[in-house]
Amino acid sequence: MSHHCAGDQRSVGDGHASDLAGKVAIIATLDTKGRESAYLARVIEQWGRKTLTIDVGTSNWRYRSEADRSDERVAAPAELLREIAASAREEVKELLRSGAIDAAVGVAGGKGSAVFGEVVSDLPYGFPKLLVSSARPALLAELALHHDIILYPTLVDLFGINAFTERVLDNAGRAIAAMRYVPARERRKRKTVAITAFGVTTPAANRCVARLAEAGVDAIVFPANGAGGRKMEQLVSAGEFDAVIDLTTTELADELVGGTASAGPDRLKAASHRMIPQLIAPGAVDMVNFGPPSSVPAEFKGRQFYSHTPFTTLMRTTASENERIGTLTAERLSQAKAPALVLWPAKGVSDYDRDGGIFRNPEADRAWFDAVRQNLPPSIIARELDCHINDPEFADAAASWIVERLTPGGSSRADV
Repeated sequence: MSHHCAGDQRSVGDGHASDLAGKVAIIATLDTKGRESAYLARVIEQWGRKTLTIDVGTSNWRYRSEADRSDERVAAPAELLREIAASAREEVKELLRSGAIDAAVGVAGGKGSAVFGEVVSDLPYGFPKLLVSSARPALLAELALHHDIILYPTLVDLFGINAFTERVLDNAGRAIAAMRYVPARERRKRKTVAITAFGVTTPAANRCVARLAEAGVDAIVFPANGAGGRKMEQLVSAGEFDAVIDLTTTELADELVGGTASAGPDRLKAASHRMIPQLIAPGAVDMVNFGPPSSVPAEFKGRQFYSHTPFTTLMRTTASENERIGTLTAERLSQAKAPALVLWPAKGVSDYDRDGGIFRNPEADRAWFDAVRQNLPPSIIARELDCHINDPEFADAAASWIVERLTPGGSSRADV
């Protein structure tokens, strides 16, 4: 793999960060997208930015077998792409550490788009990442689930420079030329808390945000839709937050029951690993998410459903499912070394789970809380509040507990 820098071609890793500072990294397969990459570089440089092109093409890539170091061979296609992506990812991370680059743009088809996603996967949230791609929409949607990449679908294939691709590359070049990364340490002056929310827990999230703001604490809200929870865990692991108010743990329901909003097996782990305060609530654990009614698996026939939108079907969780969700919650939370608290709203966990609501089922809800209490270590308190999750007193209690633990000299205990 090689990169080109202001006309100079050399192997990535040769150094010289000082003459690379502030550059836009162009990540592309030069064997198939060479003309497009060169055109994009010219546009970016016309707008006052220097560029550095990282070649992730397969034509000249070779590596040595681990089994026999003297056996140089070409990898199988999938393995080859993984090798290239892994190598380029390390190079891009090193360029970032050295201050060599402050933006990245890719120009790619299907395979190149997948490689671009892997290459930029370790770059910080907010680092400008723009992908010009002719890949199928499903692949671009998958990239959007895992990364904060700005996606620019070309809608036409990328076969050289023509009247259509010129328009796309002109726009992309101007856009990325205007973007620069500012490290979080240079921006953050106040404590920052991550909060999870769903439409059915929005009032609680809004009030938490307001209460934190009154205390001089910033709040970043993540939608608990699978992608949001996954990204929050990644950013907590990266040290972006000082505490977590995990109001809406519904993604665990999807993980265990088989819905479409699972955030994967790392949900509810990062705050414990980072040893930051965390408050956990059962927001929206009364529901599992599916797409249109026709997408609901046959195994759930006869269950209680509600059409949240024409494209979202919600299924009410049962007592046995909530017991499993509560057990999983306690198991993951039991790893916490920093202050942690579970708050239980006895009068309902979502807008649909209140008196008169379509999902109101106190017995099923209680199964979650009982399982949490039975499986939590003594060091973590599970506290019951006689209110609904969206009542003001619930958010006030959650925000106050977090603020106290973020205040110098404040309590380091888990109880309220």
